[in-house]
Amino acid sequence: MNNTYCKDFEAVKQRFEGWWNHEDIGRPLMHIIAKKPDDGTSAPVPRDLTAKYADPEYLTAAYRWQLEHTVLLADSFPNTSCLLGPGSMALYLGSEPIFSEDTVWYSETIDDAEDFANLAYDPQNKWWVRHQEILRRMTELAAGDYLVGIPDIIENADILSSLRGPQELCYDMIDCPEDVEAGIHKIDELYFKYYDAFRSIVAEKEDTVCYTAFDILGPDRVAKVQCDYSALISPQMYRDLIVPSLRKQCRNLTHSMYHLDGPDAIKHVDALMTIDELKALQWTCGAGQPDGASERWFPIYDKVREAGKSLWIQLYDGGPEDWEASTRRIIDRYGRHGLYFYYPEFPDVKTAEKFIAKFD
Repeated sequence: MNNTYCKDFEAVKQRFEGWWNHEDIGRPLMHIIAKKPDDGTSAPVPRDLTAKYADPEYLTAAYRWQLEHTVLLADSFPNTSCLLGPGSMALYLGSEPIFSEDTVWYSETIDDAEDFANLAYDPQNKWWVRHQEILRRMTELAAGDYLVGIPDIIENADILSSLRGPQELCYDMIDCPEDVEAGIHKIDELYFKYYDAFRSIVAEKEDTVCYTAFDILGPDRVAKVQCDYSALISPQMYRDLIVPSLRKQCRNLTHSMYHLDGPDAIKHVDALMTIDELKALQWTCGAGQPDGASERWFPIYDKVREAGKSLWIQLYDGGPEDWEASTRRIIDRYGRHGLYFYYPEFPDVKTAEKFIAKFD
């Protein structure tokens, strides 16, 4: 990637590698973006809901407008992707997208848990073919100015939930766990067919890739992994059905970060920390909850640090002065190594640069 929007991408890559490996890189990783003065222009508008998610020309124009109206600082790097919803593997396995203003939902297509065993790769699936075409076009339009990330494919029970429906999957986990386990095995088998195909489209010449969720970057195979469905199941069921799948997936990734989604998922942290191959944890506090600096979340961070893994922490309460105090509080407790802070957009470049200088 050239340095059109990122002054020293090579340095950013090296700092990310240090973060993944839990090394002291001088200061924590910091995702910082600052606004430029308003020039009076408006962002492009999609012609319809489908275009909002699946038109490569619109997606490119919208992202280039964003890049021209902000400045990327610290460890931010330019990247975008085509997100056909959270868990687009469901589309490749037969679901249809339901586009809305805020997200994409998936139609339920499986009527019986026994059918999980029949899940199979279909190279001619229309949404699989289309998603690859969109990524190819977006990579061409990027022209080396920014990265196009691997889409949010998602894995294990989250995909089964989209295909079957969350309530029915809950019944299945009680009534026929062997069918659910077989389904998860199928998803495990299919995941890297999709991942590697996308990777071959978007990878930088030097083998660098980014995963579109949470702005993570690295060599070879990098991904965010998750099981948001875990909020509905017990710790034992999670250990039995989900942990083996995650362990297998992380073993086949160069770097992996788990997305822990909300208070109902905290009960699974102990199980997650047994996955040696998992490199980092990203904590999403949940709607209406205080941000990642709250002492309420320190027990999570304590377990992550004890396991020797890195942390991705989002700060959003207050303004730059509050973010500075929160950052220092976490550094004082955990040290500066293995920390990645994700901040809201700063009001201007001068404020952002002063903020960064306080931690250099």
